[in-house]
Amino acid sequence: MPGHYGGQPAYIMDPRTEHKQGRDALSVNIAAAKAVANIVRTTLGPKGMDKMMVNSIGDIVLTNDGAMILKGMDIEHPTAKMIVEVARTQEEIAGDGTTSAVVTAGTLLDKASDLIEEGVHARVLVRGFENAAEKALEILNEFSIDVTEGNREALEKIASTSMSGKASETNKEILAALCVDAILQISKKGSVNVDNDIILRQEPGKSVSETEILDGIMLNKYRVHPGMPKTVKDAKIAIIDTPLETQKTSNTSKLQISNADEMQDFLAREEDDFKQMADHIIQSGANVVICSKNIGDKVAHYLQKSGVMGIRRVSDDDIKNLSYATGAKIVKRVFDLSEEDLGHAGEVGEEGESTVAKIFIKKCENTKVITILLRGSTEHVTDNLERAFDDALHVINSVFEDGKIVAGGGAAEVEIAQRLRHYASTIGGREQLAITAFADAVESIPMAIAENGGMDATSVILKLRNAHVENPNIGLDIYSGDYLDMVEKGIVDPLRVKTQTIRSASEVATMILRIDDMMRAQKKDMMDVNPEHNIHNYNRPF
Repeated sequence: MPGHYGGQPAYIMDPRTEHKQGRDALSVNIAAAKAVANIVRTTLGPKGMDKMMVNSIGDIVLTNDGAMILKGMDIEHPTAKMIVEVARTQEEIAGDGTTSAVVTAGTLLDKASDLIEEGVHARVLVRGFENAAEKALEILNEFSIDVTEGNREALEKIASTSMSGKASETNKEILAALCVDAILQISKKGSVNVDNDIILRQEPGKSVSETEILDGIMLNKYRVHPGMPKTVKDAKIAIIDTPLETQKTSNTSKLQISNADEMQDFLAREEDDFKQMADHIIQSGANVVICSKNIGDKVAHYLQKSGVMGIRRVSDDDIKNLSYATGAKIVKRVFDLSEEDLGHAGEVGEEGESTVAKIFIKKCENTKVITILLRGSTEHVTDNLERAFDDALHVINSVFEDGKIVAGGGAAEVEIAQRLRHYASTIGGREQLAITAFADAVESIPMAIAENGGMDATSVILKLRNAHVENPNIGLDIYSGDYLDMVEKGIVDPLRVKTQTIRSASEVATMILRIDDMMRAQKKDMMDVNPEHNIHNYNRPF
């Protein structure tokens, strides 16, 4: 970046630094944001298309979940990373609507680009977008409908809408009911934390309709010793977070043995240590031992002789969940274990054969966590099912907390757009152009849903606008092609998903519009060509 002193250029910045200013910087940033939005736009709606993601070792992910797609991409451009951050924030706060937030942000910037070409200053656009977002949130609150925890039918409809296009459509109602059951079951214990209180486990090779809620935990483990009992009724469970075997010393050490008698004595003392370890566990009353580390063969032998089931190398997360489910305390030293530390379950059993077996801890009366066992024909099916359940559980929980829903099927977006256009007409100056552009961007969501369903988007939007003169809840039923009252049809969304979409999209758009100078420490050749086509690298693992 040269200045001039006495007719000679004075460099105050490394000339190798990539430096863009004014409209150049803005156009590059807008192109990157639009590119991210265009990648996920085709996945929007119940009839959205899927993306195949393949990493460097050939693992495949098939999904139309916007958050998963953006997470899997190796983003290079800094502005594109800001758009991906929008998706991450949307997922954390609302649990769904990631694709809508990204598409809305991309469309906002596209509309802004057109207005800037017409001579509207970026600052005017920022002010207009901020006013429009504030008005849109006000409209959404007026448009929303109150829902109570006892309205199970409404909760199931919310879960069903969230799962549309993500899970098995033929079993959508059954799966939605399971989501509601899970939330209601956990809510009886107090506040709900979906990420901590509900565990999702996959079991490929079965039908989706066999998906069920377990009143306990499933572990992808098997018994340490085949002679141990396969099923334990009225289980008293010890959770031990230390190896049940000979431990290495922290410092390098040597043992001098000069004759066979000393060797025999050493082995006898070691054997006695293992026996004491096992005897202490047995005397505590435990008939199931779950260890986060290894259970040595000799300890396993003594446990097996006393009819105790042993399970080893259980992950830290599962150990924590087992403690919540059974009430067992996690013990760090074996000889500190007492009867008061034991947890309880109606039944602990192994199902399946050999190394593909699974351990089920069932009938945990005071459990603070539950497990949803997701079943499907293949791993790809159960993977998609897990993502669908995760979204549905979070949106139900958001309705529990907020108690408000809005009509789906594009009804909310069209109503916001209609009212924003009316609001824009009351605003003087060029700011009204920004508010109208905001309305068009919001309306891009039902347009994308219609396009992905093979319909004429313009025709759909015009019909929805006309229908909203009479009824603000009219939306598009993408399956039948009819224009119906979405609340009566049961196609609804949590208010939080819509409000967070507006906030996220408007904030990132205004943030990007404020940038008029872009400096990079090193020039990236791939970004010099065309940022819209070079925001990611498909050769990197996702």
